[in-house]
Amino acid sequence: MRQGRTDGFREFAAGRSGHLYRSACLLTSGDTHLAEDLVQETLGRMYLLWGRISRIDNPAAYAQTVLVRAFLTHQRRRSAGERPVGEFPEPGAAAAADPALRLTLLEALGRLAPKDRAVLVLRYWEDRSVEETADAMNASSAAVRTRTTRALARLRGELGGSSAEFAATH
Repeated sequence: MRQGRTDGFREFAAGRSGHLYRSACLLTSGDTHLAEDLVQETLGRMYLLWGRISRIDNPAAYAQTVLVRAFLTHQRRRSAGERPVGEFPEPGAAAAADPALRLTLLEALGRLAPKDRAVLVLRYWEDRSVEETADAMNASSAAVRTRTTRALARLRGELGGSSAEFAATH
């Protein structure tokens, strides 16, 4: 029975690791080392719960929730406000065709507060509903709607005039 549990978890982890890593890279603004740590922490927590996971409707969505909460916990624990600078991960097959746009958006996301980044990643990268995002962030739906509106305004402010330029050419 234990072997079946381990095999099931390995299959889940192999299938979801790439997606979790891409989400973590967005949350961490391209800090690949922290993204790897967050994915490992997420998978570790998922393994501990794996025996009870059959009661969870959507293990993949639950893993994303664990990832976001691990990221937010990490951000709260940081004693300094420094931002580690690392290289951006190599774009995969589904990467944007315009690397300059991708880098500009990642840099702008990196200048947002962690909760603003998290709400935008969940709502627009993960394509989650307001309710799902609220559950993942342990907040109310109204708080998520407000934070989304404000985070988008901040992102537009970070992009400045370049957002109109990108919209016109892409």
